[in-house]
Amino acid sequence: MALRKDATVELANARSAGRLPELMGFRVTRLEDGRLDAEIAIRPELLAPNGFLHAATVVALADTACGYACMMHLPDEMASFTTIELKSNFLGTAREGVIAAVARPAHLGSTTQVWDAVVRRAADDRTIALFRCTQMLLRPR
Repeated sequence: MALRKDATVELANARSAGRLPELMGFRVTRLEDGRLDAEIAIRPELLAPNGFLHAATVVALADTACGYACMMHLPDEMASFTTIELKSNFLGTAREGVIAAVARPAHLGSTTQVWDAVVRRAADDRTIALFRCTQMLLRPR
């Protein structure tokens, strides 16, 4: 399944306006067939009380990257999608800088898509988390 003809980095970033991804500082940096890259700059509000990156920040980055990638790879006959399962394995953390996610498909089916994302610290490319989600594709009502 290929990238939709109307899919662009600008269109993906426009989807964030007034929603959680904008609040988090989510930004798509690259979009191509079978791949979406995104990033978030770490700010104090995204840290847990212990001073480390909050797990929800990492999940928000990975899930949003996979969700936007799914949207940009939807078959023409589908209107949208919804997440039906997700899983994260945390391998590291960060306190400052930028974290980046690369989302790639594991399965692009006619009714579901499965996306994997690797989240890394941009400064040293160390892996923070491995993430997988399953999306159910939704037909128009």
